[in-house]
Amino acid sequence: MADPIVVVDHDPGWPDRYEALRRQIVSALADLRFEIEHVGSTAIPGLPAKPVIDLDVSLADADDMPAAIARLAAIGYVHEGDLGVPGREAFATPPGYGKHDHHLYVCVPGCAAHAEHVAFRDYLLVHPAAAQAYGELKRSLAARHRHDRAGYTNGKTDFVRRILASASGDRA
Repeated sequence: MADPIVVVDHDPGWPDRYEALRRQIVSALADLRFEIEHVGSTAIPGLPAKPVIDLDVSLADADDMPAAIARLAAIGYVHEGDLGVPGREAFATPPGYGKHDHHLYVCVPGCAAHAEHVAFRDYLLVHPAAAQAYGELKRSLAARHRHDRAGYTNGKTDFVRRILASASGDRA
């Protein structure tokens, strides 16, 4: 059985964990052109979250994807493919890292999933009431779907879509 879904209070150490992971990834991808961002709930101060850091690497050139995959493999990341999300490659946490405490994605330029991650994060950063509502929803869903990842994820879908629609209105 998969680990239960647990949503915890915001941990002020999450930005430091992101920074440590970022440094390792930056070192591995050193001569490629890319940006790396802390996305997901752990990037929002005060927001309850599953204690898993989400990192998106956005490559400047899609042709660099094979090199990025190889360099991340050299530091222990296991390439999992796009997992059904075009333009975004997923990587499993390297063995020996202990608990699974982060997700790493590498995206090609124009990747819709990356743009949505950033838009969602940025919206919640400037709309505390939305962030609070999202935190309450996550806690409720974690209690209701403790051993059902699909149920937990699907339960957030409508909320996320509404936020993304509002975020696109903010940018218009």
